[in-house]
Amino acid sequence: MFDVGFWEILLIGTLGLLVLGPERLPKVARRLGRWTGQAKAMARSLRTQLESEMELSELKKQADAFKDAMKSDPTAKPQAKTKPQPATGNPEAEKPATASKAQAEDPAAADKTGADEIAP
Repeated sequence: MFDVGFWEILLIGTLGLLVLGPERLPKVARRLGRWTGQAKAMARSLRTQLESEMELSELKKQADAFKDAMKSDPTAKPQAKTKPQPATGNPEAEKPATASKAQAEDPAAADKTGADEIAP
């Protein structure tokens, strides 16, 4: 949204001290802090409630699809959806093992190239 740095906060505090005075400024700051905390708590509560409602609606859709599938073919077994496995971070481990074109055409050529690389 917007950035409030140290100097802006210092300026607001100084103006608040001049306008409100040293007696009322701590009370106003305390009240403002409480309101901010309550607003954050309400936003957090709203967000968690919306997320749970979205999950519930997704589960309802899956249940309806399952019911429809069972109506059309009651002998079918339900299939569990599997989540994709997280990446290991190693790109070599994620690649399928494939032979090079030279190895596919002549496996003996691959042995020759490996022997040339090793020098005594």
